[in-house]
Amino acid sequence: MSLTFPTGFTAAAMAAGIKPSGRTDLSGVTSAADCTWAFAGTRSTTAAACVTRNRDLYAQGAPIRALLVNAGNANAATGTRGAHDNADMADAFGSVLNVQPEAVLTASTGIIGHLLPMDKVLSGIEHLPDELGSGADAFASAIMTTDTRPKTAEATLSGGARIVGTAKGSGMIHPDMATMFAFAFTDAQIDQAALREAFPAIVNRTFNAVTVDGDTSTNDMAVVLCNGQAGATDLQEFLTALEGVMRDLARQIAADGEGATKLLTVQVSGARSEAEALAAARTCCVSPLLKSAVHGNDPNWGRVIMAVGRSGAGVNIEKLRVTVQGHPVFQGKPLPYDDAQVSESMKAEEVVFTIDLGVGDARGEAWGCDLSAEYVSINADYTT
Repeated sequence: MSLTFPTGFTAAAMAAGIKPSGRTDLSGVTSAADCTWAFAGTRSTTAAACVTRNRDLYAQGAPIRALLVNAGNANAATGTRGAHDNADMADAFGSVLNVQPEAVLTASTGIIGHLLPMDKVLSGIEHLPDELGSGADAFASAIMTTDTRPKTAEATLSGGARIVGTAKGSGMIHPDMATMFAFAFTDAQIDQAALREAFPAIVNRTFNAVTVDGDTSTNDMAVVLCNGQAGATDLQEFLTALEGVMRDLARQIAADGEGATKLLTVQVSGARSEAEALAAARTCCVSPLLKSAVHGNDPNWGRVIMAVGRSGAGVNIEKLRVTVQGHPVFQGKPLPYDDAQVSESMKAEEVVFTIDLGVGDARGEAWGCDLSAEYVSINADYTT
């Protein structure tokens, strides 16, 4: 059964001919009422036109009524022409919806350095309203690139308001953020100032805790839109639920990493600060050596020690503790363990390392995936 959007949100998805595969590649979500919203985008200095435009709109603080997404073409490194094309997309979608273009957010994903086929894009936008009524699953599928499956998550609050999240991302994934989109839609009534104050920390603990290959994209963004159709909602309950939805999506992105066969989870405790705990966890998740060991079911905990040591996090080596799938392997010194038993435990869909740095009380968690030969194959043939 298709996942429905919260009250007041309607989606459309179609194949406009942007992707050579002929799959759905143009989609939009509209709101029946103005939305308060929060935004986070890549820190890349070569950010795409959609990111820079959305960031400008965010600074202006104007309400949003719609989101337009194309997949198959990033419209990045396309100069002035690309910026004009991005603005034209917002103008065209605003026109068919009868809303101001400044109320339309845009998002593009796909190959970098190619101009958008604007004839196909504009023709698709003209007919996109005919597809209104698509569910969240159809929207999530339309925004994919190298993903193997759509990514959705949801939560229902005590007062009946709902949060529905969708995401895409598989490769070029690393903190700050990645080749990923994350869009959350809710009918809860949330104050914009409070939402914006809380959003960066939520993103930092979720999407900025995902890494697949150490590369950060030109186009990534996370957006939450709140149209208030379900009425006032307790702020803390909402923020907790929103973080839960985004954590779920972040884990789905990591598990669907290009060529991945398993999810890698690293849980760090005993840190001096949350920032240092996250740094240690992220460094472990991005280490090619540790990722390769995970792929080969090799409990080579020395690679954990190496990654933690270069992460910049404070460590007391005499109190440092490491477990692999619940098996203690290091506690200030190497511990005896059954190598074959631990290796067998790593033949799972999720491999969990827990690390206690022994210097404080802060915690952090990050997610990645194993490194397989398939990752190289996918990216060696990406444009050819």
